[in-house]
Amino acid sequence: MKKLSLLTLAVLATSAFADEGQWQPHQLADLQAEFTRVGIELPAKQVAQLDQYPLNAVVGLGYCSASFVSPKGLVVTNHHCAYGAIQNNSTAQKNLITEGFLAKNFEQELPAGPQERLYITEQVTDVTDNVIGTLSADLTGKARYDAIENNRKQLIGECESDANYRCVVRSFHHGMEYFMIKQLMIKDVRLVYAPSEAIGNYGGDIDNYEYPRHTGDFSFVRAYVNKEGKPAEYSKDNVPYQPKSWLKVSGSGVKQGDGIILAGYPGSTSRYRLTDEIVYANDVAYPLEVETYNLFIDTVERATENNPEAAVKYASRVKSTNNRLKKRLGLLDGFKVTDIAAIKAEQEAQLLAWMKADISRAEYLASYDQLKSLLLKMQGTQSQDLLYSYAQNSDLLGAASRLYRLAKESEKPNAARKIGYQERDLKMIESGLKRTQTKFDSDVDAKVWQAFLALYLTQSEQSRISAFDAALGLNPSMDEAALAALIKPYYADTALNTIDGRLAWMGKSVAEFEQSNDPFIKLAVALYQTNLKREEESDELSGLLAQARPQFMKSIIAYNREQGRPVYPDANGTLRVTYGSVDGYPAADGVYKTPFTSVRGLIAKNTNTVPFNAPANLVAAYNNKQYGDFYYQTLDATPEQGWLCSLVGCEQPKVSEFNSIPVNFLSSADTTGGNSGSPVMNGRGELVGLNFDSTYESITKDWYFNAKITRAIHVDIRYILWLMSEVDNAENLLAEMDVVK
Repeated sequence: MKKLSLLTLAVLATSAFADEGQWQPHQLADLQAEFTRVGIELPAKQVAQLDQYPLNAVVGLGYCSASFVSPKGLVVTNHHCAYGAIQNNSTAQKNLITEGFLAKNFEQELPAGPQERLYITEQVTDVTDNVIGTLSADLTGKARYDAIENNRKQLIGECESDANYRCVVRSFHHGMEYFMIKQLMIKDVRLVYAPSEAIGNYGGDIDNYEYPRHTGDFSFVRAYVNKEGKPAEYSKDNVPYQPKSWLKVSGSGVKQGDGIILAGYPGSTSRYRLTDEIVYANDVAYPLEVETYNLFIDTVERATENNPEAAVKYASRVKSTNNRLKKRLGLLDGFKVTDIAAIKAEQEAQLLAWMKADISRAEYLASYDQLKSLLLKMQGTQSQDLLYSYAQNSDLLGAASRLYRLAKESEKPNAARKIGYQERDLKMIESGLKRTQTKFDSDVDAKVWQAFLALYLTQSEQSRISAFDAALGLNPSMDEAALAALIKPYYADTALNTIDGRLAWMGKSVAEFEQSNDPFIKLAVALYQTNLKREEESDELSGLLAQARPQFMKSIIAYNREQGRPVYPDANGTLRVTYGSVDGYPAADGVYKTPFTSVRGLIAKNTNTVPFNAPANLVAAYNNKQYGDFYYQTLDATPEQGWLCSLVGCEQPKVSEFNSIPVNFLSSADTTGGNSGSPVMNGRGELVGLNFDSTYESITKDWYFNAKITRAIHVDIRYILWLMSEVDNAENLLAEMDVVK
């Protein structure tokens, strides 16, 4: 039984039992009571340390999370996080997406792609005083924005004196605090093992965000460095990286009621936004995004219907767009089921009443009024901005625009350039230009661009951008044939549709761009001033928000502090830790979803038709009772945990038969996009699963965390180990890993 003092039990009996919070590592030292409550044995102070186990084994991919699981740089993440690497090595003739891939030795491992990176966070430093501490309150708008950017660039430049590190300065609490994150950047990442899509994406878009789930969403990559142990670009002479730590892998997994820790890089949440922002998202922003996502997916599907090579190239983008689409639809449905706007309005009213109760809080009230006014202004152009950005949605126009911007920025001293166009960014720009080739087809790109131009033209003349219309020769009377004829010469007369053609423009002067006859280059030059002006207008608004939002956040923190509640920052792509318990949830009236799914359930769902087409060798291994050590009769809470529930008032666990191999499981951990691939660890810090999704009822947690129904979905490590040992014969990788019982 979890060892709890009588005093702790008394506290638990009156606590909220909420596992909300995406905590910065340094905040964990104050959360020992929460660790004890959920049954985490590791001291909170240890988990708070970046240079200690287990956080020093957690890595970021720039868009997903992952973790080291061997001393030879082996990294485990989600299948959908490695999808780009799988697609990068796939062709219509040898499609690793559908076939899967397993390297039996180092020599067989494949380059993940020129843009793929692993980031290991080694240092997080509070630089708030350096960024905004000396700024005058009179400095507002774009002048304030530029001052903050210049301070950030100076700090980054000093931090990156060692070229092996990538540094970023991120705002927390919406600009109230700034922290500099120093990360070792591994540049040579290779694909090691990916199950077939029939395992890694079992259930496809039908099951996305749904539960029960039976998805083996995992893959392995490896970090490589040069022979001196330093990060280096891909080379056949590079060797596997030796991490300072790697996660032990639990062969026993978890059961209902067990406490878990989850660490990773959650992308973005909106927990501290105003009610007005929720209403706008529900009424305007999300419906428009749904329309654009559907348009992209439908256009690509039609354009690639008889072109399997192009279908492979666009597979990763279609998959990610489908994921965003399902999430937006879930948010819209969630807002209907749970009136989050009303909940937020009530919370806002309580905060306002607190502000008005004391004259010393007048500054907070003023920041609230200013914020509402600025948001109204921002929302006035958001739809126009989105449709204009999509009207430029051609890969080749995007490349031309970035290259011309690079030429313009290169005329300035490096320190004065826009972030993203400094010397530190050149390699990533070059890698992006190379990577385009494996996910681009001229005919498909033309059809996508044409579709979004047509959508853009549905706006009123006042909403369209006159300079864009003039530069491209657009008018609202154009039909499909006219638009196709308009853009056809762009693709016929450009050299940007090849890697060499794009790379040739790196380092060219502004004059060379302005003298070019390449149609995409000419269009990028023609649109530059218009786009720059719109960017400056955005910077002006951002600078004003950089004063109003932090002041409003101060009021939220002060209010919560009076209630005895700590406040975590909204997710912003930086390393965070959350915790919770393995548990099911009441999905609807009379419907309770249990925390584990099984291989038995996977086979019962199988139809031998995509996306429910379980591989024959998986079905055969299970039917032949090749269970290994992973067959369980029950995965319910222990009687001791049931005793604890009876004492402190939580729901009694129900003992039930399981009789299978676990596939996926649920926990109450607080996650969001970017947490894909995050290691899920037991109370001892051993890997028990990988986060990969949320339940449909949980999608609205980006705005509001409802502890009763919010659940994250994880791949059970026992399913991964079973597939490796009994189905895919990945013994070479198992031999590297430290599997403990």
